[in-house]
Amino acid sequence: MAAPAGSSASGALHVVVISPEETIFEGDAEAVVAPAWDGEVGILLGHAPMMAVLGSGNVRVTRGGVVERFHVEGGFLQVVDNVVTVLSERAETAA
Repeated sequence: MAAPAGSSASGALHVVVISPEETIFEGDAEAVVAPAWDGEVGILLGHAPMMAVLGSGNVRVTRGGVVERFHVEGGFLQVVDNVVTVLSERAETAA
């Protein structure tokens, strides 16, 4: 059976971090942890569809055992068919 449109066929989450100016990150990952408005939310492969309002903090994307961090301030996170989209009012690579 083919993967749903827009989903990752590689058995990984497909993650996109977007600011109003540009796409900050796009790639496959094993896990995502994001600062939701009322606490952190963790996402793994097979997560149920969801939407979350983002607060301020770091989105942590784990790829091959390496954690990449992106600072976000506000916005939304969506999970559908193993695709995680982070759309933030302000997003940048974190140190």
